Amino acid sequence: MIQLTIDTNKIKEARNYAAKIVNSLTWLLQDYTSTTIERTVLRLMGIDGIAGDNTPIPNLVVEHLQQKKVLNRGAAYWLANAIVAKNLSAQEVAELVATNQLDLTEISAQPNQKVLEILDKISSENLAKIAEQRQIRQQAFEKYGRRNKPAIYVIVATGNIYDDVVQAKAAAREGADIIAVIRSTAQSLLDYVPYGATTEGFGGTFATQENFRIMRKGLDEVGQELGKYISLTNYASGLCMPEISAMGALERLDCMLNDAMYGILFRDINMKRTLLDQYFSRMINAYAGIQIQTGEDNYLTTSDAIEKAYTVTASQLINEQFALISGIEHKNMGLGHAFEINPAIENSFLYELSHALLTHTLFPDCPTKYMPPTKFATGNIFRTYLLNGMFNFVGQITDQGTQLLGMMTEAVHTPHLVDRALAIENAQYVFNATKDFKNEFTLKPDGIINKRAKQVLEEATDFLRKVSEKGLFQAMSAGEFADIVRTETGGKGLDGVLPKSEDYLNPFMDKMKTELKLQ
Repeated sequence: MIQLTIDTNKIKEARNYAAKIVNSLTWLLQDYTSTTIERTVLRLMGIDGIAGDNTPIPNLVVEHLQQKKVLNRGAAYWLANAIVAKNLSAQEVAELVATNQLDLTEISAQPNQKVLEILDKISSENLAKIAEQRQIRQQAFEKYGRRNKPAIYVIVATGNIYDDVVQAKAAAREGADIIAVIRSTAQSLLDYVPYGATTEGFGGTFATQENFRIMRKGLDEVGQELGKYISLTNYASGLCMPEISAMGALERLDCMLNDAMYGILFRDINMKRTLLDQYFSRMINAYAGIQIQTGEDNYLTTSDAIEKAYTVTASQLINEQFALISGIEHKNMGLGHAFEINPAIENSFLYELSHALLTHTLFPDCPTKYMPPTKFATGNIFRTYLLNGMFNFVGQITDQGTQLLGMMTEAVHTPHLVDRALAIENAQYVFNATKDFKNEFTLKPDGIINKRAKQVLEEATDFLRKVSEKGLFQAMSAGEFADIVRTETGGKGLDGVLPKSEDYLNPFMDKMKTELKLQ
């Protein structure tokens, strides 16, 4: 395909700086836990439901242990100790705690071997459920074939999960490969996961386990009809990142929006909380075979796409390293970028092509997620439709993994079914018409495209070097990413971060690390 003339030593240098940045945070990832991680452990133990004022039972159990100041030993230990002592199931113990009928700290310590045995049994049984979903996906791909490349990725966002299913099926019949259910606005700021099926949401539909189940069932139905596996995406971000990853793993989601730094920069969630949660969240994704998708496109909503292009490349490299230490393979890293340069700029298309080629060159084995033009979309739907066609052209000739289709009514209203159908028609035409274009051309070594790519990589490398010297937390505090200032002790959720005790237990993390061959 079309090749950039890039110094491979410069790529190695940039990647080494990114690894240094991530490895400097080992103390946090290994020695701390969070309330969200502990709630996730409970969900992986099979605990679900609500109690009291409709508060999720995992929240109530973790709050109980936090109030007793014993959460740092791990929720798994306290539940298992009670299971052994009371001869009850994990769900039964949790329900008693949630209704204030049981104090876990008042139960005498049971023989440690019995506690470990029950945890081994519970974790093995529930991880087997995730492994089974992983196998079902693999069998479907073997039967129907892998996703197209670029995969056609469209969104539904009605607020009502049942209406979402109707729209998703219609999109699949038009040719979509991946359906993303957009999450209701600001759900990432909720420190709990809503329960059950939901029919109201602003700007999207709530991410709940029941909603995941309903959409998965709908897509399996239409996939069987079409003789094609339709992939499902949702969001594992915010204050409940690993919990939602666990739900997605149990309900066979295929892709999850999961960025290491998005919550810090764009939702003002505390740095330590976000990085801890994404570590375990991505480990669950890795175990489940779920493709993560990162959010570098968000940088270009607050920064200029030419001046700050290097921040996208730097973030991709950092996200790659965070993913690797959680066990995500490159084949499941949907690193993000976007087609967001002002179209009025001379040679804007060449710059867009250069940026997309640079991403492919840096991450040739990753199913990169390419985001459409939205920043400069206007009420002129014909202009926007043309921009989307140019975007699709770049996606095809630079071998992007996933093409999130732009809608011509982006700046007007939430897309109608016909808008989505026209977007798919646009992509299919461009992909087919330019199928082998990438094999027919070579670039001038000193041309605009090569020069631009070298400049962005040089700037990204210099940026990563500076961040590695001062540290990621300090760089964010200085507003180095997306021109947004965050502090180590600021943001939401810091009170949910706590150091592990020496006898801390998390059997799910331990087993996942073993299977994924992590340290």
